[in-house]
Amino acid sequence: MKALFEILKPGEKDWDLARMLDPGRLPRHIAIIMDGNGRWASRRNLPRVAGHKAGIEAVRATVETSARIGIEIVTLYAFSTENWKRPRSEVETLWNLLHTYIRKELPTLMENNIRMRPIGRLHQLPEQVRQDLEAAMNETSGNTGLLVNLAINYSGRAEIVDAVNAAVRAAREAGAVDEHFRLDEALIAAHLYTAGQPEPDLLIRTSGELRISNFLLWQIAYAEIYVTPTLWPDFRRTDLLEALLEYQKRDRRFGGLAGTRSGNPDSSFIEALGSPAQ
Repeated sequence: MKALFEILKPGEKDWDLARMLDPGRLPRHIAIIMDGNGRWASRRNLPRVAGHKAGIEAVRATVETSARIGIEIVTLYAFSTENWKRPRSEVETLWNLLHTYIRKELPTLMENNIRMRPIGRLHQLPEQVRQDLEAAMNETSGNTGLLVNLAINYSGRAEIVDAVNAAVRAAREAGAVDEHFRLDEALIAAHLYTAGQPEPDLLIRTSGELRISNFLLWQIAYAEIYVTPTLWPDFRRTDLLEALLEYQKRDRRFGGLAGTRSGNPDSSFIEALGSPAQ
């Protein structure tokens, strides 16, 4: 939290919001459905791609604020498997924006000790996009601060299917598949795209829509959900601080009674795996 107060001024709204936060009750992992780019552009009589371009500033503000606060992981829903249905020109513009963003932001990520890791069916992406993502992941892999998962060509259902297939394949290669072989939650979780990472404590959705849109279906089983009417291009530090304050008002019971349980329900499994995957 100290790094956040270094850029805040006493008396301003964000200073007051930050002072209300309990540093001991911050979420380890925040997942965000970045929604509303198209509506933001439409309300300004602009093409949809203008909303995507404007959304980059929201990404920058969210990542910077999360890093300064001390959040461990932020997972951003950037492009779903269903987004291929959009006009080809819009999809190609998104890839160009991603290319520009990575090249422009990479020095900042390095300076701030931030890791970037793409998750999804990356093998289905255009070659240049895969190269850009791989370069950013490799370049930042030695950093030890905030981990930013970029969910791209991502589907929650597809992730579960991929995890099951990977778990069965690994068991078969180990000679463990026989009449006694059974999949369990730990085995599937160990083969998710986010294997080894704590599950999201907080899921934020912008634009006011009350859907989870096929995002992290396995991982958000116990996540607190926060929906804001703010469209993604307008989402800034103030919005994130307000979401964190709302999160800290929640009584997280994980199916138990108040005051009987705290922490991630899969914490023992996560601790066995070690620190978040690089």
